[in-house]
Amino acid sequence: MSSVTIIGSQILKPRCGVVGIAVVKTSNYSTDPQTYNLSALKRGTGGRSSFNGIVATVFGSTGFTGRYVVNRLGKIGTQMILPYRGDTLDILRLRVSGDLGQIFFTPYNLKDEDSIRKAVKYSNVVVNLVGRDWETRNFKFNDVHVEGARRLARIARECGVDRFIHISSLNASDHPEGHVLPKGSEFLRSKFEGEIAVLEEFPDATIFRPSDIYGQEDRFLRYFIHGLRRTDEFMPVWKKGEATIKQPCYIGDFAAGVVAAVRDPDTKGKIYQAVGPRRYYLSELLDWFFRVMRTEKFVRYPLEYDPLFSLRVKFFEFVRLNYPVANLHWDRIERECVTDDVKRDLPTLEDLGVTLTPMEDQIAYELRPWTHGIYHGVDADEPTPRAEPPKVVV
Repeated sequence: MSSVTIIGSQILKPRCGVVGIAVVKTSNYSTDPQTYNLSALKRGTGGRSSFNGIVATVFGSTGFTGRYVVNRLGKIGTQMILPYRGDTLDILRLRVSGDLGQIFFTPYNLKDEDSIRKAVKYSNVVVNLVGRDWETRNFKFNDVHVEGARRLARIARECGVDRFIHISSLNASDHPEGHVLPKGSEFLRSKFEGEIAVLEEFPDATIFRPSDIYGQEDRFLRYFIHGLRRTDEFMPVWKKGEATIKQPCYIGDFAAGVVAAVRDPDTKGKIYQAVGPRRYYLSELLDWFFRVMRTEKFVRYPLEYDPLFSLRVKFFEFVRLNYPVANLHWDRIERECVTDDVKRDLPTLEDLGVTLTPMEDQIAYELRPWTHGIYHGVDADEPTPRAEPPKVVV
């Protein structure tokens, strides 16, 4: 919308028998964000009450990764527009990420272009954290990871957004290898197609490929320690977890990398791998998790030899509505079988200046609520016994 100039007239009372007309021109106001240079409006010395010149729209802010990214952005004085869908209670925890007036919430739908355009037209940065771990009746993997990502990138470009940050997946591939699913993970395939769609619409987009991310309320640690993922002390894992290598990333490191990319214009058009500092066999990680939780009996055995577990997964997929019980579904099981493929020719979080957090320094804290007897029979002054760490794959 172009600027509107309002001209008003005022009749002056005559003092010498002459009637005068004064024309008053008011100040110009505009609702077009392109008339402002946001970087020139920086105010404050830093912190949540300052403005650093960045107005960021964060899609997927109510999700697991979104809460950390929003908090980090607010901490450096970013003004944020946070689209949400569903219950307004989902956004309550995000209100304290910035001072009064720093955060604006707006409802949207990924298939409604008008609501998306409203959310991005005042921003110079758009972060796309929207993703689905499972398909629902309303949103398939292709709807979210491909068509939805393409729509966000296209509208951001049309609205003159300077930076577009897109979150993909580390093992994204057009032909993922199959393990428990003959055609491989549809999640990974759609993530790969989503990268192509975003770059077609926004060639200067910055893409992150994270591995399994762990932290508070994650779907990595809590997936494996859930009681329905195993049968009592027995857990079925593809080839006992001895053929799969993982390189999990701490959520704090991932959020720091996204914020660093937002602030660095040299990251335009680049792909970053968000992985942890060390690689482990999945079998070593699982054994370590249960040692930390002080579970006395825990036995891994080959998933391919357990028909009862397969029936359990099929039953949960049949009876679920929109949320899989314990996040237990075949595509998630397929992804746990895939070895993390880290490309040597692509940069990582360390290239963004992020100091990576080793799992050995964080897992005891993350699994503390599930540690057996942690609140009973232990003297508060006595140090908690440290479980033997897993072996690192060199």
